[in-house]
Amino acid sequence: MNARRSFWLKQLHSWHWISAAVSLVGLLLFAVTGVTLNHAAQIPAEPIVREQTAVLPAPLLARLAAFPEETTDPAPEAVARWAAEAFQVEIAGKPTETTAEELYVALPTPGGDGWLTIDRSTGEAVHEKTTRGAIAYLNDLHKGRNAGQAWFWFIDVFAAACVVFTLTGLALLWLHARGRPSTWPLVGLGLLIPVLIALLFIH
Repeated sequence: MNARRSFWLKQLHSWHWISAAVSLVGLLLFAVTGVTLNHAAQIPAEPIVREQTAVLPAPLLARLAAFPEETTDPAPEAVARWAAEAFQVEIAGKPTETTAEELYVALPTPGGDGWLTIDRSTGEAVHEKTTRGAIAYLNDLHKGRNAGQAWFWFIDVFAAACVVFTLTGLALLWLHARGRPSTWPLVGLGLLIPVLIALLFIH
């Protein structure tokens, strides 16, 4: 019995500290941004708008003339490469809102917004980017808003690490509970408080 208990204690401690190490920075980030999101209305954010203009070269404008008049297809590759050089934005593969008059690409980012338009008759291109500061950026990372595929997978891996951390912590509480009488009352309190708040104050 003691050998089995020792085995499980060793395993659980190993998985607990490994999952804690993996999720530590993420837990801190999500805890802090949980507070900033909860108080978003009280935290001022002054939007900063930056606008850039350029003119699409004639050969690319001719290429754009052959583009469908009504489509959501991505911009031609040559036009996307030009936009990357002119504005340092990535529009390759992104859907457009193309009409006979212009090509429009939405470029939302965490903590801000952006877009690019190209006039199909003159080649005049306008790129506008709005940022709302570091707190807005971190808040959007918390929500996974406009953060891309890599961040999407990070949240999944981070969540899995948190589940391991929580379950191994619960198992360690169970193994140590005999010598710590307050263990289960405290665990029960941690469950009871949010349940009562939900039942009594959320309608």
